[in-house]
Amino acid sequence: MSAADTIYGTPVVNGLAYGQVAWVSHFEIPNLPASKIPLAQRKAEVDRYLKAANTVSERLLTRAKSTVGTASDILAAQAELSRDPGFKKMVVQSINKGTPAPSAVITTTDMFCAMFEKAGRLMAERTTDLNDLCMRVVAELLGEPEPGIPHLGEPSVLFADDLAPADTAGLNPEKILALVTEQGGPTSHTSIIARQLGIPCIVAVRRLHQIPQGEQVFVDASLGSITTGANPEEARQKVAANLRSRAEIRHWQGPARLASGEEVELLANVQDGPGAQKAAEAYAQGVGLFRTELCFLDSTKEPTCAEQAEKYSRVFAAFPDQKVVTRTLDAGSDKPISWATLEEEANPALGVRGLRTTGIDEDLFTRQLDAIAQASRGHQGKNWVMVPMVSTLSEAKWVAKLIRERGLTAGIMVEVPAAAIMIDQFLAEVDFVSIGTNDLSQYVMAADRMNANLATYTDPWQPAVLTLISRVAATGVRLQKPVGVCGEAAADPILACVLIGMGVTSLSMATSAIPSVGSQLGQVTKEQCERAAQDILTAQDSGDARNIARRALGIN
Repeated sequence: MSAADTIYGTPVVNGLAYGQVAWVSHFEIPNLPASKIPLAQRKAEVDRYLKAANTVSERLLTRAKSTVGTASDILAAQAELSRDPGFKKMVVQSINKGTPAPSAVITTTDMFCAMFEKAGRLMAERTTDLNDLCMRVVAELLGEPEPGIPHLGEPSVLFADDLAPADTAGLNPEKILALVTEQGGPTSHTSIIARQLGIPCIVAVRRLHQIPQGEQVFVDASLGSITTGANPEEARQKVAANLRSRAEIRHWQGPARLASGEEVELLANVQDGPGAQKAAEAYAQGVGLFRTELCFLDSTKEPTCAEQAEKYSRVFAAFPDQKVVTRTLDAGSDKPISWATLEEEANPALGVRGLRTTGIDEDLFTRQLDAIAQASRGHQGKNWVMVPMVSTLSEAKWVAKLIRERGLTAGIMVEVPAAAIMIDQFLAEVDFVSIGTNDLSQYVMAADRMNANLATYTDPWQPAVLTLISRVAATGVRLQKPVGVCGEAAADPILACVLIGMGVTSLSMATSAIPSVGSQLGQVTKEQCERAAQDILTAQDSGDARNIARRALGIN
């Protein structure tokens, strides 16, 4: 790149940074011998492979259990992928034909990736995960250190093609000034975890490899820009001012209130009791999304009602007098659970997930409702339950009846476009709705949110997505029913202002995002939010929408 050159990507987490580039290095597989394993040694080679695969899987699960929030979800899902029986079977078959274990893992990985691509359902994040697993297992087989983030002698701007789940979950915010990737999208695991950790982040930067290791770069993650050849003194001054602003955000204590005085309900997305306790200590006003499926990712069979209730009750205990919105099981797609997910679905994102698992076992849903009701007894706050992937009015009526029969407040997720299009009729059947912007974006834009090549389409700032959200929020205002947002869009401080201007009544996000959102809301008036919400409906694309919103809100 020439001096003072700037390239752009998709902004994810706002912030400025200036420092040297550190590229993520990957484990390089050496040239492996083409020798055949003697027949008498093949069983031992199979055992060696299985031991290595299980070691890698256990490491991922251990990290998942020691991590909270979405990072845990991502690591557990990757661990589940490492235990895929079809993959293991193919590797074992190859070894039994005489192929050494490392070569068998590599060729099987290549075959699986090729199958994904040929089927037309390439999920870049899943392919990245599979290749990362291959590297980890091969490294284990060869006695090499586990691949990962390079040791950073000084804080650096981390560059990568993309980051594997195990890498993103292990990021140290004190060493990472900013995170920039060539692939990924606003709802990819890299983006989600960067947001949780508060690391300035830009994804989908197509010319990133033109910037070499050690280059000094100025990163403006609010604009999605990476600049080489920037004036060091000016860059450092800007970063220092930004760091002061971010320090003020860290000291934000709530409750959230607009500059014009209106209160805003900021809730937390949680997965378990410890996560809920952490949210309570971080000024969350309740739980807007209790992701129950994450309690059981490593379970081999459905937990009993009592076992479920015991786990759920820990979340209620963290917010004894406040709202807890529990989402029923959202298994399937990128959150496989062995006892609630179909195997070998051709297109899992459009398949049996969420409420649709009742087609496999209807009692799975009612048993969970019983457990939620049992756990909520004695909880003095609001006990709300929402159901994912509700697509028809008959489904909405059915789930609302079952939820209310148990003394709970009935709601649904608005993530299927059908629910957003017919929101008047759906809101007539339920007590509240919560918009899941991650899935709504992928379904509105017909773009798999796990496919890094489609990151531009799955940006929640896309005008079509914002138009539907605006319609849902306006209907909620007219019918006087709560409309929340619990997707990643709620964690974007600027977009949060827009959502409030549309009429959204609550925002639920990763605990770490609450201070930045609360601080930004405190700097704008209701009138500015409403103007931004109206103006962005004229935007031509996501970048235009961002610029329009910033102007309307008076943000440079």
